[in-house]
Amino acid sequence: MPLDIRDLPAPLDTALAERLRTVDFPTLGHYLEEGFCDPALQRMAGSGKLVGRAVTVRTTATDSTMLHHAAGLVGPGDVIVLDTGGDRRHAPLGEVLVNALAARGAAGAVVDGLCTDIDALREVGLPVYAFGRTPLTTKLHGLADGSLCAPVTCGGVPVHAGDLVLGDANGLIIAPAGRLAAVLDEAIEDDAEEPALVAELHQGKPLGSLTGATETLRGLGAFA
Repeated sequence: MPLDIRDLPAPLDTALAERLRTVDFPTLGHYLEEGFCDPALQRMAGSGKLVGRAVTVRTTATDSTMLHHAAGLVGPGDVIVLDTGGDRRHAPLGEVLVNALAARGAAGAVVDGLCTDIDALREVGLPVYAFGRTPLTTKLHGLADGSLCAPVTCGGVPVHAGDLVLGDANGLIIAPAGRLAAVLDEAIEDDAEEPALVAELHQGKPLGSLTGATETLRGLGAFA
């Protein structure tokens, strides 16, 4: 594929981002089915919640030239989302790249592949998600192949520049801001009600009675 370099997406909606930080990300899983990355794509470095704007990058298996270029363009709140074309042998992201992102205030990085220099990455503390680690790295071949801010695929999820990236110790959600905003109020309400539900469980009340599952099964004729 030829080079495809596009403009950076619209700025991050900081008000929406701050509201998303208040919700338990698995609660969003009660209302959404799409946007959840392959569960094997896990956090390798960093801690806490990741909320940011996707800056999409596509590279070849061995050439990280486009990624080096993109690392100089990101800013606060940005998350590099890197499509390596399915490569699971080479690490395009290591100590130098992560420091370059951190120096510009980026929020994190997601690699649909591998990373390296894990001890240094953990020392920097920038949230990094990948499928694993390896000492085999990409090179600067300067191939006329790759993209910036064009649609990519990461963890089995289609990603557009400007989508929101949500990450914690459970994994990653990448989705358009509007889709997340549509379910956010309900998810926040659920989180607010959960402590009372847990308290009732410890008082001996059956979960199925509290959630209505038992009554639903009765209505389905499962029992009298």
